[in-house]
Amino acid sequence: MTHYIAIVEDAGPDHAIGVWFPDLPGCFSAGDNIDEALRNAPEALELYLEDFIAERKPLPPARTLTELRNDPEVAEDIKNYMVALIELPTRAHAAE
Repeated sequence: MTHYIAIVEDAGPDHAIGVWFPDLPGCFSAGDNIDEALRNAPEALELYLEDFIAERKPLPPARTLTELRNDPEVAEDIKNYMVALIELPTRAHAAE
């Protein structure tokens, strides 16, 4: 099963909790609390990958946490925010 690492940003009580995927530019989700944001993340992942799946293009590779920590564009976010593994939804596995 493929999992993508998500960055979970909590900007405080007056803001939604944001979830974004370093390996999938432009793929993001949110929720009023962490649980809701994480429940919404797989749907965002599936919607983002819909074109890849429909056109049978290879999915963008999912990097490991170690690889992301070594990426200077992501390393600071990993230090400052939570990370979560989001499983690729079952319907999307057909494109793998």
